[in-house]
Amino acid sequence: MATKRCYYEVLQVTRTATDGEISSSYRKLAVKFHPDKNPGDDEAVGQFKEAAEAYEVLSDKEKRARYDRFGHAGVDGPQGGSPHFSDVNDIFEAFGDIFGDMFGGRGGGGRSRRSQQGADVRADLTLDLLEAARGVSKEITFSRHAKCGECGGNGAKKGSKPEKCRYCGGRGQVVQSTGIFRLQTTCPACQGSGTTINDPCGNCRGEGAVLERVSREVQIPAGVDSGTRLRITGEGDPSPSGGPPGDCYCFITVREHSLFQRDGQHLICSIPVGYAQITLGATIEVPTLDGREELKIPAGSQPGAVFRLKGRGMPDPRVRGRGDILVHLHLEVPTKLTKRQEQLLRELAEEEKVNVGANRKSFFDKLKDYFTGEEAEKKA
Repeated sequence: MATKRCYYEVLQVTRTATDGEISSSYRKLAVKFHPDKNPGDDEAVGQFKEAAEAYEVLSDKEKRARYDRFGHAGVDGPQGGSPHFSDVNDIFEAFGDIFGDMFGGRGGGGRSRRSQQGADVRADLTLDLLEAARGVSKEITFSRHAKCGECGGNGAKKGSKPEKCRYCGGRGQVVQSTGIFRLQTTCPACQGSGTTINDPCGNCRGEGAVLERVSREVQIPAGVDSGTRLRITGEGDPSPSGGPPGDCYCFITVREHSLFQRDGQHLICSIPVGYAQITLGATIEVPTLDGREELKIPAGSQPGAVFRLKGRGMPDPRVRGRGDILVHLHLEVPTKLTKRQEQLLRELAEEEKVNVGANRKSFFDKLKDYFTGEEAEKKA
């Protein structure tokens, strides 16, 4: 029969070590010899068990006192309280809190579950362009769950209460073992809550919460665009495990405007102008978010020309300043003419045949050369 090593030697501490030093040393050894870190290593498993046995004794004041006085004889046997772990699963069950802290919940048979935040909910809000440009206070309405008033949120019928889950023993987690490997999963019977409801509440059908409509006033910052998402903290569903409630996310849509097309923080406005206006030059009125504004069109401007009104566009909610308004000139061709208009245009056309501009003369010269060359090729 193998002789047991001194428990203080196993944990690599002195006999005067404090509880904190013993616990700290055991944690280091447990990490070093943990079966998951040493797959297939039977020697590591043995040292893992040996360290757990030593810690079980030395972490208990009464057992440690008997061990200090009588050695292993003081803690061995039915009256001694020495654990004699048969496998690593027994160790995980005995020290679930420690392993839960070290390995993120693995082996945490007795570890309390962390409270989860409630689910988030959604609200939709539609604004016109002026509201988006200036910022506005709006009331939104959305649906969320609230604690059932009939059962107080526990999901059980009045007069009854949830019972500890028999499948997982109230831990909310189940452990499946294959050799030295252990897989911890959410309990399929209670879905991690640790309790089951045999007689559910008729009002919420055992859910502990009912759906309600809620209205809230929200401040929309200037410059938002379609797709902007605003978070309203703490206005979501309540947590099923006593944690903080979720949030409400407000999704914004900005309606299309009859005059402006938006391009980020810039606004594009297409203005119809006549032939005489862009040829001779003119001063026209253009719309802005702040009212009308005059724009001078130089003589000889071309259709499609773009003029920029700086700082007249949309604000940016993230930085200071505003975008621009881009005025596009669109040549408007009349579909109906008065006799006088038609006469003047015909006179202008006749005049243009005599006084042909340089660009047009060049084009006609190229056209003449093209046809002359084509006829020469045919004769050849």
